[in-house]
Amino acid sequence: MTDNARFVNRKELMGILVLAALLVVILPLSLDVFRLNLFAKYLTYAFVALGLVICWGYGGILSLGQGVFFGLGGYCMAMFLKLEASSIENTKIQSTPGIPDFMDWNQITSLPLFWKPFHSLTFTIIAIIAVPAFFAFIIGAAMFKRRVGGTYFAIITQAVAAILTILIVGQQGYTGGINGMTDLRTLKGWDIRPDHAKIVLYFVEVALLFGCIFIAQFIRRSKLGRILVAMREKEDRVRFSGYSVANFKIFAFCVAAIFAAIGGAMFALNVGFMSPSFVGIVPSIEMVIYTAVGGRLSILGAVYGTLLVNFAKTSLSESFPELWLFGLGGLFIAVVLAFPNGLAGIWNDYIQPHIDRFFAKRTPGSDSSSGKSFGPVVDGAPAE
Repeated sequence: MTDNARFVNRKELMGILVLAALLVVILPLSLDVFRLNLFAKYLTYAFVALGLVICWGYGGILSLGQGVFFGLGGYCMAMFLKLEASSIENTKIQSTPGIPDFMDWNQITSLPLFWKPFHSLTFTIIAIIAVPAFFAFIIGAAMFKRRVGGTYFAIITQAVAAILTILIVGQQGYTGGINGMTDLRTLKGWDIRPDHAKIVLYFVEVALLFGCIFIAQFIRRSKLGRILVAMREKEDRVRFSGYSVANFKIFAFCVAAIFAAIGGAMFALNVGFMSPSFVGIVPSIEMVIYTAVGGRLSILGAVYGTLLVNFAKTSLSESFPELWLFGLGGLFIAVVLAFPNGLAGIWNDYIQPHIDRFFAKRTPGSDSSSGKSFGPVVDGAPAE
């Protein structure tokens, strides 16, 4: 059985183990709780980047509105947490006890009907998956069935992000408006604010992230992944072969939406609030930059790219707040022009061959003179 026929080959397994060691051992042991919680926040964006690898890297569908799905997942979780924090005892000073504070400020006297199911955690978890998937299905079916793609689709997803942001801000009495939903305290009675809760949530998030990594890897290694690549390269040829290109695009778009929603839900749990500032056009474009920097063809590269860009954002924006956005834009342009495969491409082109030669010299009978890397691109992705 060849490496390419396996679920993960040797190099991919090593990459997963290194990432696991970094996230499970090195970061928790070397960082205080505050910094660890910052990395937990960064990792919520890694879910979005993973989805973009499937959607954009393999399917060739550039979505500039992934913040929509990140926000939908985050708001679903925030609604459940907000209802828990709005018990009659906690809100007895309000004119209408038992409803979220922003509803009381906006003179709403009863809980809206669409809020009531979010008293249930089971319903909330289902909604975190189902609502973004359904929304992505509607957008995807409306666009891809009419063969709308490329730049037009990217612009439409931006428009959707702008519309949803305006809707959230405008419906202040139901969504919390520009301030969003704040003061999220407990999950089924468990206080999520203390340090030990932050640590537990970090490890839960890491476990979910690896679950999504394995799902993405399964898609990439399956026949479905090969069809996505073929569709990206020669869409008409795939269509003439009898495959429904629209359905495959809808599937990839829905998977990316679900991944983003899981990240949004974890964001609400880790950070303790959700607002429309994470839904609009700017955060959606930043999410694309995370993927581009890491490598849009690399599952693990997307995670590293997200961590690197967000760490740089936190570090540099404290010292140069006015220049950070220019730096981010310059970074994106540099990656697109000079390193189209991102960090993963740099690793594969300049570092991996040296590692291969080193191990080839230590292996008796191997051809150490060739110096060839055994995988064309990181994660076994086909070269662009």
